Amino acid sequence: MKLLKQVVLLLAIMLAMAMPVSVYAAGEGNIDNGGGGMGAGTGTNFWSSHDEGVRVTVIRASDGAVASASIDLTNKHPTDIRVHFGKVSKTSYRNGAGLSARMGGYTFYNPAQSLPQIISTSRGGANLAAIKQYFTDEQVIRAIAGYVGMDFQTLTNGEYKLLLEPIAYVTFEGVRTAFTATEAAKYNQLRGGLLRKKMPSLSHKNLPLAMFLETSDLGYPAWSGSKTEKANDEDIIRALGLGIVRFNEVVTPEVIEADYEYRVDTDVITAVTVSGGQSDPDNSVTVTFSILGRSYKVENVYYPEDGQQLVWVKWHTPSTEQHITISVTASGGSASVSRGTITANIVDLDDNPPPNPVADDRNDSYRKENAVMPVNPEKTQAAWSVWKAKWKEKWVWHSDWNWESEDHSASCEAGCTQSHGYWQDYGEYVDEGWWEFEEKHYSASLTADMHLVTDEKAPTADGMVTKSGYGVNVSLSARASSSQTSATTAPQTAVSYFPEFYYETYWRLLERTRNGYSAVFEFKNNEYSTYYRRTHFTPVWMPDGEYRVYTYLLDCWTPDGMLSMNLSDAVQISGSLWDDWHIAPQNVR
Repeated sequence: MKLLKQVVLLLAIMLAMAMPVSVYAAGEGNIDNGGGGMGAGTGTNFWSSHDEGVRVTVIRASDGAVASASIDLTNKHPTDIRVHFGKVSKTSYRNGAGLSARMGGYTFYNPAQSLPQIISTSRGGANLAAIKQYFTDEQVIRAIAGYVGMDFQTLTNGEYKLLLEPIAYVTFEGVRTAFTATEAAKYNQLRGGLLRKKMPSLSHKNLPLAMFLETSDLGYPAWSGSKTEKANDEDIIRALGLGIVRFNEVVTPEVIEADYEYRVDTDVITAVTVSGGQSDPDNSVTVTFSILGRSYKVENVYYPEDGQQLVWVKWHTPSTEQHITISVTASGGSASVSRGTITANIVDLDDNPPPNPVADDRNDSYRKENAVMPVNPEKTQAAWSVWKAKWKEKWVWHSDWNWESEDHSASCEAGCTQSHGYWQDYGEYVDEGWWEFEEKHYSASLTADMHLVTDEKAPTADGMVTKSGYGVNVSLSARASSSQTSATTAPQTAVSYFPEFYYETYWRLLERTRNGYSAVFEFKNNEYSTYYRRTHFTPVWMPDGEYRVYTYLLDCWTPDGMLSMNLSDAVQISGSLWDDWHIAPQNVR
C-alpha cells in the first residue's frame, strides 16, 4: 500500500510539472555566495550536507545562447534519484522551457578533481575562493570540455562562458529528488508553496544563495539582496542559483614584469656591470646595492681604462611573496653602473600542491598525448672574471744638483777671489711605474641525477612497474662545483610536475633533505599518506604505460646568472589498485 501511494504521488508530481512556466530577466554577473543555517527536517523531507552537485552549461558570450548540453558534476553517486527535471539550464528556462519531471535515469559525472563544498550549512560555510579556484582551474575546464564534446582551446578562446548552477539531492515527500535552485523555485510555484513550507532553509535560502553574481552578465543581474535570509520564487528564478566563468579574465593572473624572479627564503645573487674611466687602488670605485632597506657595499672595484667589471651581491630573499625594487649606485671617478634600478618578483612555489586523490576518481577526458613535458630555461655552466690591479715598478733617477761651497785653502794666492767648492747631486730614484691589470677567471657548473621509484608500500609493485593509484617517490641528487664558492650558492630549489595535470596547474615543491653544494631533494611528507610518507599518489584512472615525472632544478646562483636543469624519470603503470582487491563470500558454518 505504501509503494502504491508513492507511485501515485510521483505521477501527480509529473503531471503538475508538465505545465510550462516561462520567466525572463535582464542584467550581468560573476560568482558570490551566502546562506548558512539549516532548519530541522522530517523523515520524509530532508537534505544531508554535501549531498550536492553543480550543473554546467556552455553559453555563447555574444548572444547568451545555449551552446552545449548541460552536464551535472558531483562527488556523490546519486543513482537512487527517482525524480529529476532533465538537464535543463537556467538560460533555457528563461527562454521558455517548462519543468518536465522524469522518473529515474538521472545521469552525472564524478570529476577527477573533487568539487569543493557548494552549499553552506550551519556546520560550515562553503568557501567562495575554493569554488572560484576550482571552476577556473585549467584541468577542471579541460574535463568539462571533454564532457560536453568541445575542444579546450575553442571553449576558452573568449567566445564562450560557463553557466554554473548548484544542485541539491534531497528527499522530498519520501522521494529522492534532484533540482537546481531555479527548478526548486518553479516546482514550489506549481505545488502551491509546498516545497518552501517543507524545506525552506534549503530550497529558498542555502541552495539559491550558494551562487549568485557579483556583476551582471549574460542577461542576469548581480544580486543585491540579503545573503542570509530566505528569498522568494521570483528572485530565485531571476537572479539566484548561478555563477559564470569568463575565460578571457581567468586564464592568466596578473604578473608584474620584473628583471629577476627569485623564490622566497632563498640565497640569491644580483649582479651589475660597472665601467667608466679606470679604477685602481689610487682611485677606486665602490658600488652600493640598496635592498629592502639595507645597503650592501662592494668596495675596491678595479678595472682598466675603457674596461668594465661585473659586480655582485649575495643576499637572502624574504619569506613572503612580493615585488621589490633594488637601487644600485657607483661612486669614485667617472664610474657608472649598467642598471641603476632592478626589479624582482619574489614568488612562493609551495602554494599549489595536488589535491587529495580519491580511489573512485575518474577523468574520462584525459588524453595522454596532450601531456607534453615543459622545457624550462637550462644553464649548467657559468663563467665570470675579476680584475686584479698590480703595480708595475719603474724606478727612474731624478737629479738634484747643488753647489757645495768651500773656504779658501792654504794653496790659494793672496787676495784670491775665486770661488771654491763642488757640485753635489742630491737626486733620488722615483718609481714612475703604473698599474697593471690581471683578469682572473672563475667558473661554476651544475650536475644532477633524478630517480623515480615505486613506493615501498605499494604491495604489488615489481621493480619499476606499479599499478595506478599507488605512490611513487623521487630522489634528486644535485652538485654545484665552483672555483669561487663565495660567489656561488648551493642548488636550493626543485619542483616536480605530473602528467595527470598535463605538467601544469599543480606541482610539488621538493624538500632539500641534504644541504650544501651536494644537495639531495625528495617529495615532502604527504599529508594524505597513511604512513605520512614522501610519496605522490598516481591517479587510479591513469592509463597503462609510462608515467613520467618532470622536475625543474633551479636556484644555483652565480654572478653569471642562475644555473638550472630540466630532469625527468619514469615508472611503468600496469593495471590499477582495484586489481588487488578481491571480494569473496563469507564462509558460513
